[in-house]
Amino acid sequence: MTTLNIGGGEAMTAAPVEAPKPMRAAKPADKRGWWWGTGRRKTAVARIRLRPAKGDGKITLVGAIGKEKTVEEYFAEERDRNDCVHPLKLAGVLGKFDVCVKLHGGGFMGQAGAMRLAVARALRDYDPALDKIFREAGFLTRDAREVERKKYGQAGARRRFQFSKR
Repeated sequence: MTTLNIGGGEAMTAAPVEAPKPMRAAKPADKRGWWWGTGRRKTAVARIRLRPAKGDGKITLVGAIGKEKTVEEYFAEERDRNDCVHPLKLAGVLGKFDVCVKLHGGGFMGQAGAMRLAVARALRDYDPALDKIFREAGFLTRDAREVERKKYGQAGARRRFQFSKR
């Protein structure tokens, strides 16, 4: 610690400078060469796996019955399609990875948010240097907002039944 005496007044002590946090180590791929990521938003869950593409990278969504769809086929809203691929665009690797996604629960907007978190987590495990970029963009923070439950004796979560004096 350093003591500073400026202008003959009280001596001030300067706080020590903290060392920067060490970068997390890259996680190895599984035995088939995939990096995994799980994302949640509202009641939706996305489980994704990605690996460097051998040709043109593609994103496939696998349904419960095994039918594969592209992001454009699955999500009708442009906002949801952009949400899903935003981490890949931000990292500059769109089209360079094969991404396989399993979604269930929630609605389309919740599933798109869950997929964004899962892709960001898997890319961070692949390349830890992306951690700071994704954290600043808010992609590694789970959105914890949930639907409030309905209470007994009420019409909804907050809505009461109509009051009658007589």
